[in-house]
Amino acid sequence: MSDFSIGDHPIGPDEPTFVIAEAGSNHNGDIETAKELIDVAADAGADAVKFQTFRAEDMYVEESGEAEYLEDERSLYEIIEDMEMPYEWIPELYEYCKEQGVCFMSTPFDERSADELEAYVPAFKIASYTMSHHPFLEHLASMDKPIIMSTGAHEMAEVAESVDTLDSVGFDELVLLQCVAAYPTPLELINVRVVETLREEFGVPTGLSDHTLDPTTAPSTAVTLGASVVEKHFTLDKSMEGPDHQFALEPDELDVMVDAIRKTESVLGTGHKEVIEVEQELHDIARRRIHAARDINEGEIITEENIAVLRSGKREPGLKPKFYHEILGTTATTALGENDGISWDDISMDE
Repeated sequence: MSDFSIGDHPIGPDEPTFVIAEAGSNHNGDIETAKELIDVAADAGADAVKFQTFRAEDMYVEESGEAEYLEDERSLYEIIEDMEMPYEWIPELYEYCKEQGVCFMSTPFDERSADELEAYVPAFKIASYTMSHHPFLEHLASMDKPIIMSTGAHEMAEVAESVDTLDSVGFDELVLLQCVAAYPTPLELINVRVVETLREEFGVPTGLSDHTLDPTTAPSTAVTLGASVVEKHFTLDKSMEGPDHQFALEPDELDVMVDAIRKTESVLGTGHKEVIEVEQELHDIARRRIHAARDINEGEIITEENIAVLRSGKREPGLKPKFYHEILGTTATTALGENDGISWDDISMDE
């Protein structure tokens, strides 16, 4: 895997998970609402807050029909047009994010929007439905910024085609996200193990773009499986008007998600097995060692009757239990009191 960073955040399986709070278009066309969303993301401890930048005319044909899942009588074109974020907001939101200590990101859905964002984002996020737009991938790759790419509504062979497209232009700072394009996604269909599958198949950092309603289960599981990036939609209030509010997390749920991710990272630890400082006292007093079961005279043969494997407590410990059979039949070279630890200096192997 290539070593790269998004802003000041190193990306990789051994690095802290890069948490993206996905504001999307939940600003509802009001820049003050957008700033409130930034405040919420920063307060929750997210690493980045991400919006979406698009123009309906660059995304849908005009007579695009309706989407049943949205339960909205307007056409898709009209809905998208109503959700557009003004380009003039970009520098202002960037500066506001900077003040709040959180990365500003926004997903471009077309070349024009990507060009508007280029100077302000540390990386580009590719939405699932744009993943197979190979000319667009090449356009983003030319800007020399890391790319985070969601893979919802695509098969593995199509993911491979998109990765090959980026490889063909020498691009290698890529993160692939498992994603299910259902809003919301039933918990039992999120298939978090794909996080591992993508990493093994393509040798790049991977993660999860999660649309389940549960704030912790899928994100924490993804971190357990080595997710480098976790993304989840959030809103100020699920009852707000707009297509993306109902399946998004509310502020308290976003707090819970980020906290769960950091706790999961904490309990996963380093993977190195060793005696650590907090174990040291019980390591010394509770592990078993070989001790005299009664007084042993100098010259006496060591037998199963005069030694025992016991916890040493505060006494000087004897040999480790793995030497028990080895010292049977040896001769005590010094007198030992009951409960004394038996060391190599106390016995002779000579017959």
